[in-house]
Amino acid sequence: MIRKNRSIPAHSTKLLIFDLDGTLVDSRVDLANSINAMLRHYGRHELPNDVISSYIGNGAPMLVRRSLGDPDDENFVQEALLYFLSYYREHKLDTTYVYEGIKEALSAIQSSRIGEPHQMAVLSNKPVVPSRAIVDALGLGPFFFQVYGGNSFHTKKPDPAGVQALLQEAGAQPEETVMIGDSDIDILTARNAGIYSVGVTYGLAPHTLADAPPDVLIDTPHELATVFGEREQSRLAFQEKKSNKS
Repeated sequence: MIRKNRSIPAHSTKLLIFDLDGTLVDSRVDLANSINAMLRHYGRHELPNDVISSYIGNGAPMLVRRSLGDPDDENFVQEALLYFLSYYREHKLDTTYVYEGIKEALSAIQSSRIGEPHQMAVLSNKPVVPSRAIVDALGLGPFFFQVYGGNSFHTKKPDPAGVQALLQEAGAQPEETVMIGDSDIDILTARNAGIYSVGVTYGLAPHTLADAPPDVLIDTPHELATVFGEREQSRLAFQEKKSNKS
């Protein structure tokens, strides 16, 4: 079901910015396994996957810190982070997969406009190297002109730095841009950047969207195509309406 808190002007949208984990791909098992490998290494008790999943979204450093119980020893946290990243680098694609319907939706969005195609990018809080590796390995690379991660800029989402860089690269204005994500972090990023937002409930953190309601809320990847794939039809209807007024 598509629920709208604020209408997105489909006829004028140029840039779509996607979160990665929980929006395009389900990576929770590989992330959880890597966190538990880190915990075992340091003699800590493993955590349930659901608990670890609730820590995902703010980047690898925060994921590790939360999983360790927020210790005061910063050197230990940094050491554990390095171990986690090393393990995850080797196991990031063990079970991670693209959500069913995502590729079809992205294809529909790409082909829905006559003339200049949509521009699409990924902005994740996951480090940029594994983010790009996952996008490429799972066949999503051709859809995106850019993939940025949590260490691509001096700050992470919800800071708008990543969005601002993508706006400049795409030559798009905030009012022509939409952020699509599964958590409040993505919606707050959109608000901070002055762009539109779409929240997805099929991801890792749909419960957080209640605290930061998006402009549009969808339940399935197919509905992404419905929201953005009808863009050209909306543009033509808008032009016809404008012409009739002239």
